Amino acid sequence: MSELNTHTLPLESFFDKVSRLAQQNCFIQPIEGGSTVEFTWKEVDTQVRTMATYLQSLGLEPGSRIALGSQNCAYWIMADLAIWMAGYVSVPLYPVLTTKSFKQIIDHSECSAVFIGKLDNPTELMAALPEGIPVISCPLTHPQAQVLGKGWDSIIAQYSPIAGHPSRDADDLATLIYTSGTTGMPKGVMHSFRNLAAAGMLGTALYDQSPSSRLLSFLPLAHAAERLAVELCQMYSGLTVYFTHSLETFPDDLRRAQPTTFFAVPRIWSKFQQRVNAQIPEKKLKLLLSIPIVSGIVRKKLTTALGLNRVDIALSGAAPLSTTLLAWYRRLGIEILEGYAMTENLAYSHGTKIGLEKIGSVGSANPEVDCKIAESGEILIKSPTNMQGYYKQPDITREMLDDEGYLHTGDKGELDSLGRLSITGRIKDIFKTSKGKYVAPAPIEDMLLSNSNFEHVCVTGANLTNPIALFILSEDTQANLKANPALKDELTQELAELRESVNSRLDKHEQLSYLTILDDEWSVDTNCMTPTMKLKRDVIESKYVEFFTPWLAEKAPVLWQ
Repeated sequence: MSELNTHTLPLESFFDKVSRLAQQNCFIQPIEGGSTVEFTWKEVDTQVRTMATYLQSLGLEPGSRIALGSQNCAYWIMADLAIWMAGYVSVPLYPVLTTKSFKQIIDHSECSAVFIGKLDNPTELMAALPEGIPVISCPLTHPQAQVLGKGWDSIIAQYSPIAGHPSRDADDLATLIYTSGTTGMPKGVMHSFRNLAAAGMLGTALYDQSPSSRLLSFLPLAHAAERLAVELCQMYSGLTVYFTHSLETFPDDLRRAQPTTFFAVPRIWSKFQQRVNAQIPEKKLKLLLSIPIVSGIVRKKLTTALGLNRVDIALSGAAPLSTTLLAWYRRLGIEILEGYAMTENLAYSHGTKIGLEKIGSVGSANPEVDCKIAESGEILIKSPTNMQGYYKQPDITREMLDDEGYLHTGDKGELDSLGRLSITGRIKDIFKTSKGKYVAPAPIEDMLLSNSNFEHVCVTGANLTNPIALFILSEDTQANLKANPALKDELTQELAELRESVNSRLDKHEQLSYLTILDDEWSVDTNCMTPTMKLKRDVIESKYVEFFTPWLAEKAPVLWQ
């Protein structure tokens, strides 16, 4: 790993792309009304340099932290580059956070300035800002936030671009990425420019990105995985990044971009499947895909309608993808490669490789990554992308990074003879039944998600005789039930059979007492999910725990609440 010391740092790679790809499109930004704005590499360079001049004019201490609160857009990445070029540290903020969470991060990181960008409702962030903090409002900002501070365009018109090739030391702190926080206060993960360089160069090579590649950026750039897949891979490959305008325009934005590489979380892949099933029933689709000549026509029509017809590399991460969904996409000719990583290693760790796919595995270690399994079953990772530590939290840092440089992931896993890793659960997620038996919920949830009627499932049951499963139905299934209530009996029978089938594959202590269908919403807004769409198990369990025993007393395999 010593040769990583010679890696080109992010700003150096950016300057290289500007010199070689000056007139090539860097960003395609949709705006209100369905039109787009195109930014060439040269235009991006001018705006970034000019914003860096303005930031330096604020007279902040070198290494000051600057917050970045916005949905994904061209200005997000330009602001990040300007922060680095000016000698500061970027602190991305998830755009869906509450005022309390915004304030926690801004206060903890001691931010000296903030960019406010594209936000549906900027009032939560605005209410969290310390009095007198310099604010830069970006184009696309909500009108409520445009009255704050200085506007991006006015700054660009007033100041001159910074000259030369400003550089940063490899071990300088580049960014603080606050974990999405399934519990408590998010932790500030410290990544240096050396970390970013390793992730960018290795990630670009791993997925063979080039200036002809295209990406659609829609998952939060505040998350390490999107930051690596989009910002860093673009900086080291020169690819073109397209953005989405809104949830409503997402299908059109995707078809416009025609990405060659597409990265999504399981919920997005599931939504695509539901869209197809709404048009073509599953049984009919299976039949059509089994007919040699017809199958090719059907695949092309479906992938074109989804905007995925040009995809060479399909990736999924952030949470496990059900084996059933993987198989469904394989029938469409789309091989989804799963990845496994953490914010703490900058989303670069493991991935499935073409030709070496294995259902239930997240693949083998990426180049330069060393993985081993501790005696406890915990996955340990050593990588050039491992964090410097947690900001202002040396004690927790020592718990996560051992003396040999291994990151303690908190996940349990197994390695096969080819070095392919399978995740068997979270150490903290594993619970003990009243019989003293331990249960790992993740594998059971994967089996239950073979049924496409579900949006979310949570297997729980600490101190119960056996586990139980809580479900939220998919939007399509909810709509079908509302239109035809008689389907409830049919679905109840189907779920009872699913429970029976799953239990037949489980040890006795793992078998599910009952399935409960909840008339509820699990989302970021209801505090049941993190911004990266991970279940907050403790929140969900505390929300329903008082009903677990009464539901058991009903002695029914499937309950509707």
